[in-house]
Amino acid sequence: MAMSNDTPTITRDDASKDTEALGLDNATGYRAFRVGSFGFRRDEYFAHITFPSGNHVMSIDAFLRALMRDVAWGFFYGTVNFDHVLGTVNHYGTVTMFAGKFNDAYTQAGRDHEELFDSAALMAIFKEMLADWTNEGFDPFAAPMETGLAWGGKNGANPDAIGRERVTAKRMVGLPGDTPVRTDEIGFPVNRQFADVPQDAPTVEPEPGFENEVSAYNLFAYLSRSDVTWNPSVCSVVGESLFCPTSEEYILPIDHGNDRAEWFLQFSDEIDWDVKDRVTGKPRARVKMKAGDIACMPADIRHTGYSTKRSMLLVWENGSPKIVDLIASGEAPVVPVTF
Repeated sequence: MAMSNDTPTITRDDASKDTEALGLDNATGYRAFRVGSFGFRRDEYFAHITFPSGNHVMSIDAFLRALMRDVAWGFFYGTVNFDHVLGTVNHYGTVTMFAGKFNDAYTQAGRDHEELFDSAALMAIFKEMLADWTNEGFDPFAAPMETGLAWGGKNGANPDAIGRERVTAKRMVGLPGDTPVRTDEIGFPVNRQFADVPQDAPTVEPEPGFENEVSAYNLFAYLSRSDVTWNPSVCSVVGESLFCPTSEEYILPIDHGNDRAEWFLQFSDEIDWDVKDRVTGKPRARVKMKAGDIACMPADIRHTGYSTKRSMLLVWENGSPKIVDLIASGEAPVVPVTF
């Protein structure tokens, strides 16, 4: 498969599978991990990352929230920047893990480092790290006021939180045999910040023989029952067009570097977006989206968002497997419209 982000074509068989879990730290009770020549260990407050040209430190709660998204999203579209140094680039079969690749200071000093991994091998060690480093009571997918603390020594685990299945409807939420509408009965109460959202449902009366083809549901009610934040879930699919609504509160715990354009439709409340150049990280724009606003994030940027009040956002994705190579080759533009 050809790869984006100016990476030469490398087959999956050429990618490294060299990962291992190391011994327990007697002081903290956590395991350390080796991923190629990257090293990962945590203490009571921080994740410590080493690589051949340097080392890096992240607050453990921020690291686990970013790692949770990378795992749950299958490395997502394009680049998942854990912060301004560490991250991954998805090549859809292989994944580059990097330190400083998209940081001007690192690249100019020749201190950046990257390695290519087989996607399945990297996902397996990331899941093992996430399970070992997430303590009982801490949910990396939840808003800060809805979860416990990430700090301290090893204290149990939280497999239910980190093992959630991401919603990926085949056609649409609520259709027979597809992902169900959220209800109290299946463990999805209305979120504390969406208590005023009406829970009425549309009446659907399909003609006989079309019961599996005609459906509708209250999307606002569905989102009001989301138990996670910053987790776009595929709720309807038409060809390669994916509607991925989500509820947002506090901070998007990654800087997402696009490899295709993304449309954002703000359904409720407000989100402030920091938009930067995808490669250098230099600021490009500051965008405030209010209810009813629509914006497109180009394919050559990275972005992170801030939402004080839990808000509803629809992310409209182009799921085409061809679009990445078309953009990388210049055959498709990085923006959908040029004014």
